[in-house]
Amino acid sequence: MAASASPKRGEVYLVNLDKPRPAIILSVDALNRHALDVCVVPITTKMHAAFTMRVPLKKGEGGLKFDCWAKCDQVTTLDKVDLQARPLGSLSIAKLRQVEDQVRIALGL
Repeated sequence: MAASASPKRGEVYLVNLDKPRPAIILSVDALNRHALDVCVVPITTKMHAAFTMRVPLKKGEGGLKFDCWAKCDQVTTLDKVDLQARPLGSLSIAKLRQVEDQVRIALGL
């Protein structure tokens, strides 16, 4: 990621986790501008019925090429250098709210 760029809450980036995968920026923009890392929600193409805290994302949402699920039970922090240079896209406010709600449940907030 370019030094002058800063990711925005709700944007979807390709990131380096267990493998390259998309993830949603969850941390607030004020932190994203100044911190060296960001909080993200990983995205998967595999649905697991046992994980009820996964939010479905349709192909096209956030620039995704497939139907996917936000893994709200696996929030993590990454260095900004682990983000692809440009976002794939952004989630709608309504979809981001669904992700936030499931993250709150997963974390007991």
